[in-house]
Formats: sequence, structure tokens, C-alpha cells
Amino acid sequence: MERFVGAVASPKLEALVTLDLPLRDLYGRHWSVTGEGVPGSSSGDDEVYLPGRNALLAVKAAVWCQLHGIDQLALAVLKTNPFPDATAGFFDPFESALDRAAGRRIQIIRPFGQFDKREVMELGQGMPLESTFSCISPVDGLHCGRCNKCAERQAAFRSIRAIDPTQYVND
Repeated sequence: MERFVGAVASPKLEALVTLDLPLRDLYGRHWSVTGEGVPGSSSGDDEVYLPGRNALLAVKAAVWCQLHGIDQLALAVLKTNPFPDATAGFFDPFESALDRAAGRRIQIIRPFGQFDKREVMELGQGMPLESTFSCISPVDGLHCGRCNKCAERQAAFRSIRAIDPTQYVND
């Protein structure tokens, strides 16, 4: 993410803030915590599902925004995301609960919520897409090239007939 932010930097862009969210106590020996048994390239969406993942990620970021006077939080949820915590039916009441919890309004926007991955890739042509990150099993900060999300990434570049500029571990 830092590479992408650096590649699109402008005077209006604030410095990147990284929030830690250790989840070993919640997810235990799950592959997302241990790195063992990561779903491979042919795995289905159900194999990468983490119950409550979007809620956990969004709540910490939203509270940080509220504490720092930021009234919008953008999430890159796509319309093709099949999980229950990626829908308007989830985010609308979630946003309301966050407003009540902090006593300060936060709007959760999903600018890609009406797009599938191919449409997002088309919008991103000319942007430093090689600096974005989507791997669920990175090795030394690089995409592994073998996991479910790396396979989706490679397919997305193929869908717009573009060369994938991503640096993978196996390259």
C-alpha cells in the first residue's frame, strides 16, 4: 500500500497511517494468522472467507477517522464480493452504529461497490497498479504468485488484456 500511495502522491494526499490489528486471539490457528495451508490459486471464495473481517477492519479505521476529524472512510469492496459483511445491507446499519458509538458522524463510502474487478482494472489503467497489493500469503513484501488472491489479480490483468507488472516471488 505504501508503494501505491507513494506512486500517486500529491500535495493533497496525507501521509499513510498504518493501524495494527492482531487477530491471533480471535482466529487462532487459521491460515490467515499462521500462514500455513493458505488457499491456493484454484480455491473458491468460501476458502478465503474470514467471519467478521470487514467489520473488524472497518471499525478500527472508522474510529481512528472519527478521533482525527475525518468524516469519510473509503473501502474498496467490489459488487462481486460474495460475503455478507461486504454489502450495503451490512454497511448502512454498521455506519449508524459507529456514529452512535463515537458520537461523531462517519460516512463509509464504497466507490467500487458497483464494479467488478475487470471494471476496476479498466478504471485503473494508467495508474501504478503494480504498486497495489492483494496477496494473502506475501513473502518479504512480495506477492506469492500461488494464492487465491494472486490468481484473481493475474486473471484481472488478463481480463483487460494488460501485462501484469506485479513482482511475484517466483519472478
